[in-house]
Amino acid sequence: MDNLKHLTPKQIVAELDKYIIGQHDAKRNVAIALRNRIRRLMVKSDLQKDIVPNNILMIGSTGVGKTEIARRLAKIANAPFTKVEASKFTEVGYVGRDVESMVRDLVEQSVNLVKSTKNEEVKEKATIIVEDLILDILIPPVKGQSFSGAGSQGSFNPDNASEQELNEKTREKFRDKLKNGELEDRKIEINVKQSSPLGVGMIGNGMMDDASMAGLQDMISGMMPKKTKKRKLTIAEARKVLMEEEASKLIDFDEVKEEAIRLAENNGIIFIDEIDKIAKSGKGGGGGPDVSREGVQRDLLPIVEGSSVNTKYGIINTDHILFIAAGAFHVSKPSDLIPELQGRFPIRVELSSLTEEDFYKILREPKNALSKQYIALFEAEEVYLEYTDDALQEIARLAFQINEEVENIGARRLQTVMVHLLNDFLFDVPDTIQANSKIMITKEMVTDRLSTLVKNRDLSQYIL
Repeated sequence: MDNLKHLTPKQIVAELDKYIIGQHDAKRNVAIALRNRIRRLMVKSDLQKDIVPNNILMIGSTGVGKTEIARRLAKIANAPFTKVEASKFTEVGYVGRDVESMVRDLVEQSVNLVKSTKNEEVKEKATIIVEDLILDILIPPVKGQSFSGAGSQGSFNPDNASEQELNEKTREKFRDKLKNGELEDRKIEINVKQSSPLGVGMIGNGMMDDASMAGLQDMISGMMPKKTKKRKLTIAEARKVLMEEEASKLIDFDEVKEEAIRLAENNGIIFIDEIDKIAKSGKGGGGGPDVSREGVQRDLLPIVEGSSVNTKYGIINTDHILFIAAGAFHVSKPSDLIPELQGRFPIRVELSSLTEEDFYKILREPKNALSKQYIALFEAEEVYLEYTDDALQEIARLAFQINEEVENIGARRLQTVMVHLLNDFLFDVPDTIQANSKIMITKEMVTDRLSTLVKNRDLSQYIL
């Protein structure tokens, strides 16, 4: 969180602008929400505990950037992030996912984040240990006192050297080769720890929650003797396996759990998609598929309000987790949600549908633009793809037109159009179109290749 203290709302929006076109209102609100978390942690008084995040409800059709905004925000903040679909949950008493599982998923993400940070901290130490392990397999050390290097390297005489000295000299030569990557393809045999296949799914006859089940599973697997299996791997592959094992030995896992819980509580973001699917549309009576919609909302309420959830890593408090909910709200309205849940999402942001100009910008500006992704794919086989500016404008126009005439699936429509435009080229590389070839995409080519896509009104095969 310290490195975020200097990140202002304007800078957060600027970062989001690199990947998402338009939707300025939504970006402003998530930027303020992220900055408020930093501000809360800077508050010195007892009020810090009472300052809760302003959860956000995003309203907009599919493909306008709702999920991408939340996901990118989490990356900027280096925060644990989980995306869930509200329609996957069911009311207590029905078969389906338990709403608390979203918090457990968040903690799992948090543990992975903390572990990767800790792994980086011990990487240098673990690398030396792994090098020694690989050297022990390549050149087993001679028993006895190790070579102290008493004479300078220049005066070393192999004829007069002891077995230990010769062994140590050979090891040093191989150490240099390891560091230079000269032995990466050489195969060695290592002992790999096997995770014991354990199934305790039926314990408790359904009376045990997920966290208790996972905790019991960990406890039993901890009591079981660790089995090892010999595997023949290249040094490059063996290094990865051994690095993971050695790094985990150097890390205090209790510290990881405490830090992960703290990170999830203060920095976690949960994105609840399709929240409109659990809102009652107001049409018809109860029963049928709507039977548990309100029940799911009532189950979500305590999680969003702030409650303690039991996870296998410990108890987590949800008071300061940022919840971002999203839905198209074509059939239902936000006011169809129960009043208590509406009150927990005080900020409502309406995302606008994408225009033809937005499509053009999406193809040109973002760091991960679809046009740039295809350039990278072709470049992997040394084929060079280029687009004229009017070709990109034509792609944007056609994608917008198809959305208008068939079904509006937002920016995802561009993937349909780009696949139809470039698939023939991708098929011909490298058989017909060989390395160092150049492909120029022009407006005429776009019109010619996509004319059937636009003329054909039955586009079911192209709808994603």
